[in-house]
Amino acid sequence: MMKRLILTRHAKSSWDDPTMSDHDRPLNPRGRAAAADLGGWLASRGDLPQEVLCSDALRTRQTWEGIAPALPDAPEATLKPALYHAGPDVMLAVLRHATAETVMMIGHNPGIAEFAARLVAQAPANAEFSRYPTGATLVVSFEIADWKDLDWHQGSVRDFIVPKEIVA
Repeated sequence: MMKRLILTRHAKSSWDDPTMSDHDRPLNPRGRAAAADLGGWLASRGDLPQEVLCSDALRTRQTWEGIAPALPDAPEATLKPALYHAGPDVMLAVLRHATAETVMMIGHNPGIAEFAARLVAQAPANAEFSRYPTGATLVVSFEIADWKDLDWHQGSVRDFIVPKEIVA
């Protein structure tokens, strides 16, 4: 059996209002464009999530809202407050409750970078992987029957991209 994870850090957010809480920061125009580009990239590759686990922060929700229109039969995102600035152990615990074959998780740094590094057996040959900049997306496969069987260093990287690498 095979499971696939699409692991995305939220797109670029706005810092225009210094009084706004971190949780409520929206995407900036570059972030909205990057989310749409990521949606097109995923659709062109056939990497279509059947389940979306998303931090409840505004910028992660808006990232999914930018990606979803490019995907046929895009599911509704399941908002997971535990993913807001979650560390790798919390992210793993949330993912172990997933039910679909292909799951997308949208979260934040620094946790998502460490989570990605600990999931894969071998890191992709992309200098941006360790930094996991905004919009970074890892597509990784696992030879497991159920998400509850997921453990560290089991993933085979299918692809890794950052929005600036997507050619429109």
